[in-house]
Amino acid sequence: MANSAEAKTRGGLVYGIAAYALWGLMPLYIWALDRVPSLEILAHRVVWCSVVLLILVTVFRRGGDLGRALRNPRILGLLTLSSLLIATNWFCYIYGANTGQTIQTSLGYFINPLFSVLLGMVFFGERLRPVQWLALLLAAVGVLILVVMSGQLPWIALVLAVSFGFYGLVRKVTPVDAVIGLAVETLVLVPVAVAGLVFWTATGTGSFGQMGWDIDVLLLSAGVVTAVPLLCFGQAARRLPLTTIGLLQYIGPTLQFLLAVLVRGEAFDPTKAVSFGFIWTALVIFSAESLLAARRRHLLEKRLAKESQSPVAVS
Repeated sequence: MANSAEAKTRGGLVYGIAAYALWGLMPLYIWALDRVPSLEILAHRVVWCSVVLLILVTVFRRGGDLGRALRNPRILGLLTLSSLLIATNWFCYIYGANTGQTIQTSLGYFINPLFSVLLGMVFFGERLRPVQWLALLLAAVGVLILVVMSGQLPWIALVLAVSFGFYGLVRKVTPVDAVIGLAVETLVLVPVAVAGLVFWTATGTGSFGQMGWDIDVLLLSAGVVTAVPLLCFGQAARRLPLTTIGLLQYIGPTLQFLLAVLVRGEAFDPTKAVSFGFIWTALVIFSAESLLAARRRHLLEKRLAKESQSPVAVS
């Protein structure tokens, strides 16, 4: 049993690292398409992702689950809302990477875990421990420094954090798994995406078939690029505790940040350094406190289980 559990954990770590590493390397894919308008990249991502997911649904015989989700008004309504949120998130991410603002996209995903904690408090009545409040305060100070010192609101980072935070909130209360959920979300968006692609093609402003075979292949690959890390994440989520998942999620924005600075040469001036310093400190404090809290819970559960199994003295 122990070996089986260890193998499960190791497999989960492999899947989790793969998922977040692929998400972290996503700027390389977007940069390769920097001649294609952001909205058109989004449209291709929606269309080809839906195709990949429908193939997966067919192969794994999940058509019945997809049909039930589409026929359930509550589930369809929630997934329509989440589709708008994820489309907003995808567009801002693509736009940020396409316009030389990948550092700001990484900032959005560094902020997101802390924003999600805030949403849990507001919508689910979760109580924040004092150290968590400190982490939130430090992150807020980091964003405020960036706004005041640069004179600009980091709107891409904020939209990414808010849209993905609310996306997670909606998906948390929607009783479908990742594959079926994303399949419905992309199907909801497909009519608009197809209409856009048809319009751009008819007016001669589209990129597909006009910029070379390499661009065409990249656009057709959008579905695989989207689906593969999602499937890896789904496997990791079933094998790993939430605390581990919570730590692994920083792989993505860290890779994005390093690519932006080291590969793309985006400026990381002192203002950004101070702002990120506050936010990174907040994340270290938050993660360390979460790990300690999880360990305390585990030890308590272990002790209670041991006490419940101990023989009761008979007088």
